[in-house]
Amino acid sequence: MRLEHDLVGEIAIPQNAYWGIHAARAAENFPISGVPIGHYRSLIRALATVKHAAALANFEVGELPKEKLDLIVAASVEVAQGQFDGEFIVDAIQGGAGTSTNMNANEVIANRALELGGWQKGDYEHIHPLNDVNMSQSTNDVYPTALKLALILEIRELISAMEHLRTAFTRKAVEFKDLIKMGRTQLQDAVPMTLGQEFASYSRMIMEDIQRLQEVIPLLSEINLGGTAIGTQLNAPKGYAQAACAELSKLTSIEFVVAADMVEATQDAGVFVMVSGVLKRVAVKLSKTANDLRLLSSGPRAGFGEINLPPRQAGSSIMPGKVNPVIPEVVNQIAFAVIGNDVTVTMAAEAGQLQLNAFEPIMCRALMMSITQLRNGCMTLADRCVDGITANADRMRETVEHSIGLVTALSPTIGYEQATYVAKQALQTGQSVREVVLGEHIMTREDFEAILGDVEKLTGI
Repeated sequence: MRLEHDLVGEIAIPQNAYWGIHAARAAENFPISGVPIGHYRSLIRALATVKHAAALANFEVGELPKEKLDLIVAASVEVAQGQFDGEFIVDAIQGGAGTSTNMNANEVIANRALELGGWQKGDYEHIHPLNDVNMSQSTNDVYPTALKLALILEIRELISAMEHLRTAFTRKAVEFKDLIKMGRTQLQDAVPMTLGQEFASYSRMIMEDIQRLQEVIPLLSEINLGGTAIGTQLNAPKGYAQAACAELSKLTSIEFVVAADMVEATQDAGVFVMVSGVLKRVAVKLSKTANDLRLLSSGPRAGFGEINLPPRQAGSSIMPGKVNPVIPEVVNQIAFAVIGNDVTVTMAAEAGQLQLNAFEPIMCRALMMSITQLRNGCMTLADRCVDGITANADRMRETVEHSIGLVTALSPTIGYEQATYVAKQALQTGQSVREVVLGEHIMTREDFEAILGDVEKLTGI
């Protein structure tokens, strides 16, 4: 064990631990979710990268000696690579506006730097977690900057997963392009379409959400690194903020910019609300698509029965042979969670007071959970469901030929009132629209065939 001290007193820390007294107190104070920050790989990568950039900037402005720079940079690179994720022990839900997370990062990097320099962990007279690793910084500029970087990294991965799902729907749209079916509005017969058009619409919806996600990345690229405690740049040397931003941009190949008003940027969590709102939009539309897949595959004999989802597991402990739409169902549940996370982010952002929002840790956790679940949900839906969907072409054509909705195409010719009569008669007698129209001599066979002889023409393709 080694003894470390802070303003509260002393604590014995395991000698092999890279974390120190501040992380130890936080782990003791916040036994909340059971999920440590080390679980969020992109956040740890982002924290280490911010510390790397800060060290380079401090060296450039003449504050950090070269020998300390080299060790801090080397340690930061290893942490960013994921070699010390298990040393980030602080719970993801924590008080203190993220201070415990920043302290944990400072201690791990400092102790690894000490080790690389040939000293013992805890020998802070050589490299200090706060004086050196946290030089010119505050949690209040490090934490939101790291969170923004982490979100950009996570959003890029989410976009990749959404592209994967979009491609799966596009392939099915091509496969089903010639299969005629009835479109429905409010679950009632509407007008004919193709199954390909239906699946193409799902692909298009995903593409539009990808565009919305791409639009928030530039908003996340405005950072307050160098603003320190409240944005006034107290304890940050002249030129540090610009240097730190430039170094972070080089390290990440992301074009970060210094916030125009750092006081505003330090207290404003609006960008996290916007990101969460876009994630909610993605979730809502994915859930709607999952609802459609469940409806269209309902049956196999007493439902719509237009498509077949690939069977993935037995559906019941009591009903032999039953197969449930489990993949769309899990996507629905992901959406419910993301919508709940959006409420969390909204309330946390609203709860900020004066020059700082103390609730960014819960925003971080909510956003990370939403992105992770959406990403995994997109991959699962594509690989375990969409790729294996098959169509019941005969079933769909039969519903088209017997659908009362076909009268819509006749309405411009015979008038709305006459078309309504045809629909009513067909419904009451069980006849098809063709049988009613020709049987009651409402139209000649030639005129009827010109409009409804080729139903495919009604799809607009």
